[in-house]
Amino acid sequence: MLTKRRRSRRGDRIMDRTRRSRLGWLGTGRMGVSMAERLLDAGEELTVWNRTKEKTRPLADRGSGVADTIGELAEQCDIVFVVVTASADLLEVVTGPGGLLRGGAGRPAVIVDFSTVSAEASAQAAAAAADAGVQFLASPISGNPNMVAEGTAAIVASGPTETFEQVRPYLDRIAPTVTYAGPGQTSLLVKLCHNLLLGMITQSLVEVTTLAEKGGVDRADFLAFINGSVLGSTLTRHKGRALVEHDYSPTVTTTMLRKDYDLGLGAARALEVPMPVAAMVHQLIQTAIGLGYAEADYLSLFEVAARAAGLGRKDEGATEKDA
Repeated sequence: MLTKRRRSRRGDRIMDRTRRSRLGWLGTGRMGVSMAERLLDAGEELTVWNRTKEKTRPLADRGSGVADTIGELAEQCDIVFVVVTASADLLEVVTGPGGLLRGGAGRPAVIVDFSTVSAEASAQAAAAAADAGVQFLASPISGNPNMVAEGTAAIVASGPTETFEQVRPYLDRIAPTVTYAGPGQTSLLVKLCHNLLLGMITQSLVEVTTLAEKGGVDRADFLAFINGSVLGSTLTRHKGRALVEHDYSPTVTTTMLRKDYDLGLGAARALEVPMPVAAMVHQLIQTAIGLGYAEADYLSLFEVAARAAGLGRKDEGATEKDA
């Protein structure tokens, strides 16, 4: 076992080596931009790529290089960080024609995937990377763009230990909490469990808020009490503020949360774990989508609870279908 002094020296060597690495960033949606900006704020240099080139502008305006193709990104960078939406997207940008492993003469030494995708897709990407001599780390992140910017996000990673240690300094710059979950794709199960709990807590919050409001309690007063109690948390404070303002501007859309519930409940079925509460929330998420809140924030679960209670509130910013 390494002593504290020897472990510290080893960490210094890893930090020194990674500081000289050429960094690439693939995926510049709102979440990707917020995460990449954390590295830029720390003085790192990046080369970025996105399918829609215009979306790279916020990072290009801050001095990042912009690759014209994924192959160009792969050739120019030692470590490439990936932030995409779905399993198919991950496989396309890693293993597809023109992907990181096939897009050019050069390949990165390490691929770090921050996406919340299926364990099967992640394992497929990791196996293809290993065949090409490239290290792969599955590192999904908890938080939304605002939380990333505030420095309150969290990352859970899995894969080869040495790879984790090599990229850890960069993960620390993106999020204050970085946890290593072991080999393989274990981090993805952790993230899916997290997102299942996220939906269940949010559903509980909107239900009790609906009850208090229908009973004549001002919504802002009720949520102020909750946030000042033992039940207050980063989630209830962020979502409580949005509830008070009736703001469903998307951080995570209802459709995206449904995707995570599809994956999480699929994992539960595979492992023969009953999840009755999560299954109910899954259907309520589907109800919110059916009411027209697919691209609104998942906090629109409040609209389902409010309508069922006869409050008759509607979010003016969402497109709704006739019930």
